[in-house]
Amino acid sequence: MNNISHVKNCYGCGVCATVCPQNIIRIELNKSGFYEPSLFDADKCTKCGLCINVCAYSNSELSLKTQEKVDGYATWSNDRQVRRKCSSGGIGFEIGKQLIEQGYKACGVCYNAEEVRAEHFITDIVEGFIPSIGSKYIQSYTVNAFSQFKKGNKYFVSGTPCQIDSLRWYFRLKKMENNVVLLDFFCHGVPSMHLWNKYIKEVEKITGKVIYASWRNKQTGWHDSWVMGIDGEEQGEPVDWHDSYNMLIREKKTFYNSRLSQGDTFYKFFLNDSCLGKACYEKCKYKSTESSADIRIGDLWGETYKDNEYGVSGLLAFTEKGKQIVEHLKTNHTVVEEDVGIVTEGQMKKSPLQPNTYSINIWMLKNLRMKNFSRIYLVYNKVKNKINSFIK
Repeated sequence: MNNISHVKNCYGCGVCATVCPQNIIRIELNKSGFYEPSLFDADKCTKCGLCINVCAYSNSELSLKTQEKVDGYATWSNDRQVRRKCSSGGIGFEIGKQLIEQGYKACGVCYNAEEVRAEHFITDIVEGFIPSIGSKYIQSYTVNAFSQFKKGNKYFVSGTPCQIDSLRWYFRLKKMENNVVLLDFFCHGVPSMHLWNKYIKEVEKITGKVIYASWRNKQTGWHDSWVMGIDGEEQGEPVDWHDSYNMLIREKKTFYNSRLSQGDTFYKFFLNDSCLGKACYEKCKYKSTESSADIRIGDLWGETYKDNEYGVSGLLAFTEKGKQIVEHLKTNHTVVEEDVGIVTEGQMKKSPLQPNTYSINIWMLKNLRMKNFSRIYLVYNKVKNKINSFIK
């Protein structure tokens, strides 16, 4: 079919809804808790095929077909406040700031506490870009922001690799590609919104109505020292340096703080790959250096910077446009040339495996209280680990 009516369990990037001339595509959460397109007035579809043309999920090739030599860097903001607030070295914010000052509109992701979701937004002032600071480990809703793109403007857009892949198809179709800078990041995958919604409900029993969430707060430093096993028992081994995650959630007067090393529920199930989108398991083509962006960023984990507690951003520049931006960063920030292997150390090199219990995991997240789901899941993992040990 020449529209997205047959597309299910896709990336949920929302670009198909953005390009549809009839405005008949909705992006909504499906029963598993992931964004998915649907036609709400199919009779108005003209079969123009634009929604399929910009769909990275439906295209086997990346929209950035030819990559030049990939350059790798270790980078961080020289503004201590920026570096302290950001998840790693703060260089994503500094790139946005740099481009806003050059006349670009910046499209990043903020957390909307009222809607209990992450969503893209557009701003043309540096202060307006501050809400984009920090990682958001949930799928973002894009349509409201992406529908504001207009010819004649210059845009800097950051997003997941699949969102950026579709956007390059879109900007190329609209003949806007020369006026955009696209940035993605090393992506683990996105968890079901059932997980986040359940998690927030449990937190709000402690704090009251949540008004702010920070997934990678660095109040305890960029690293953590110990890791908690999925069965809840401290393993007593130093954690891999990239296994440090600190959640800070605020109500007006109180706050909730929880770390992966303390057994944080959200991070346990997200990082254990128990409830990611099906496309994250089956159709992710964006690991390591595979990208349609001009620049890719992420935490520079590994041995080289393991003693740095302020945060270091790994950066890959794929295009000449991206490399020019990096050169400009050198005037005000720290940029160290590094081998691509060092930049990608600690990052996922291939897609995670979908667990055999995936359908059950999603059902339990949707229908059980978080506490009950956690108990059942922990029991399952203990049994599974014992069976695997016996088999070995």
